[in-house]
Formats: sequence, structure tokens, C-alpha cells
Amino acid sequence: MRLTLHTDYALRVLVHVGQHKGDLVTINEIAECYGISKNHLTKVVHQLGRAGYLETVRGKYGGVRLLRRPEDIKLGQFIRETEDDFTLVRCMRCESAAECRLSGSCIARDALASGLSAFFKVLDGYTLADMLVAERQAAE
Repeated sequence: MRLTLHTDYALRVLVHVGQHKGDLVTINEIAECYGISKNHLTKVVHQLGRAGYLETVRGKYGGVRLLRRPEDIKLGQFIRETEDDFTLVRCMRCESAAECRLSGSCIARDALASGLSAFFKVLDGYTLADMLVAERQAAE
């Protein structure tokens, strides 16, 4: 399974903003820190604001800051909200299941669904706070 660039950038934004503990952070600062296009990052930040993860403050002295506590942002739930498709194989789509020629003998669909479920179970055990602690430890 591969996460989209959008989710990668969204996680980076949350980590960067979370490291600033309530201070406003500009999109330019985040873009420079990670070498990300400011235009693309603007879209990511806008969506994170609409989803209730970030508070956005407009104006000359504006920026973004976390709207939720890092301990309350579970990685699994966050990824479920930022990604739009977790179909690992075509037959996992409801409309495609009937088209599968192996459906009577193939266990791949159930195995992959179980694997995806396990993937999210593990991610749900981690929070943004865990990521922030790891970042601080790596910086020491």
C-alpha cells in the first residue's frame, strides 16, 4: 500500500505545526523546511483547516496552528480522512467483485482486507504526539 503525496504533505504539516506548540506557522516556512511547492501546500493546509485539524489565521501576521491536541490525532483516523481510496485490488470494489473469475476460490480479497484492517489497527495505536516526541528525540 502506498499513501498519496497529499497525505505525506499533510502529515509533515501537522508535525511541523505541532512542533511550534500553538505559535502561528506560515505556509512559506513549512514549504521551505520540507522543500514543498507553496501552491500545493496551500491546498493541503486549506483542506486540513476545513477538516478541523488546523486553525488558519489570515493577514500579514497570519499563519496556521493546531486546532486539536496532538494526543487526540490518531494516525489511522487521520489517514482514513486524507486518503480517498483503500482498494488494494480491483475485486475489493463492490461493483467489481461480481466480475472476478476467481471469486469462488480466491482468498486474496479476504486476506488483503484483513491486512488493511491490521494496518489501520497499528496506525490507530499512534498519535501525532508520538510523532512529535520522535522528532524531538531525533533532533537531540
